[in-house]
Amino acid sequence: MTAEADTLPDRIHSEEQLDEFLSRPTAYVVDALKQTSGDILILGVAGKMGPTLARMAKRALAAAGSSTRKVIGVARFSNPAHREALEQQGIETLKADLLDPKQLEKLPDAPNVVYMPAMKFGSTGQEALTWAMNTFLPGLCAQRYANSKMVAFSTGNVYGLSPVTLGGSTETSPLNPVGDYAMSCLGRERMFDHFSRTNRTKVALIRLNYATEMRYGVLVDVAHKIAAGKEIDLSMGNLNAIWQGDANAMSLAAFAHVAAPPFVLNVAGPEQLSLRRVAEDLGRLMGKPVRFTGTESPDALLSNGQLGHQLFGYPRVPAAKMLEWIAQWVTSGGATLGKPTHFEARDGKY
Repeated sequence: MTAEADTLPDRIHSEEQLDEFLSRPTAYVVDALKQTSGDILILGVAGKMGPTLARMAKRALAAAGSSTRKVIGVARFSNPAHREALEQQGIETLKADLLDPKQLEKLPDAPNVVYMPAMKFGSTGQEALTWAMNTFLPGLCAQRYANSKMVAFSTGNVYGLSPVTLGGSTETSPLNPVGDYAMSCLGRERMFDHFSRTNRTKVALIRLNYATEMRYGVLVDVAHKIAAGKEIDLSMGNLNAIWQGDANAMSLAAFAHVAAPPFVLNVAGPEQLSLRRVAEDLGRLMGKPVRFTGTESPDALLSNGQLGHQLFGYPRVPAAKMLEWIAQWVTSGGATLGKPTHFEARDGKY
């Protein structure tokens, strides 16, 4: 059964329920993976999105009747519990440092590859490592898997700030990255573009902005600030947010659209959210006063996700429901990943 047949829960009570819902495949994911053949290899599986994306892929293959196809997750697995949790869901795991060419070469071939490694937080002060992770490594992996279909994660940060009145950058908007993180992410895209053209590798580039669930995301950051009585900085006054389960689904379904040169897709929610309104709604839901500082700027990091909505339909979870769930989760002391997004940064320094 897909999530489209279900009613959204009034509340998410536990991490187990959350992970099950985040990894529940849609009908269009099942259909997309029916159009592919062979195993799915996920590079960088141990990050914020990787575990539930891997689990969704496994469930979608089962729903498609492809019980013999494997989902294989690769990461350094500095926390062994993350590896164990994946294996409990039927996902095979391999431990590897992808920056080591010898370890990369030893990985199995796979006809379908999801590329997820990235460095954002802590990039300021570690610029060399940021460029190695975000630009050099994509070049290595694009060459290693030149004969595979690849879905590679990128970011809406490559667009830079755009006027709020324009409704967000589209896939054909000019690219104007600010700071080492965003510039190195554009470098990642250039590497995939180059090797796609050179080797005729079919690729989809996923410009994500921003994935949200109970333990992580812009909306979660705002809720925690309100709970702690901190001021909300309005300078980045508008934002996008998309339920991580919907981002997982759209990204996996992009296997049906890979192309050479790469197919580019913004993965973003349909709403352009006002930070002030988001904070006011969260404050009301949490029964907490909200304090603001600064004023809204006329531009922000905004992506237009209409192409994805045309291909796959609107996200299953609207922003209003995300706010309800997050307010309940934070108020009840739910778990957090402890990784703030720093969405308010306008200088590209993370």
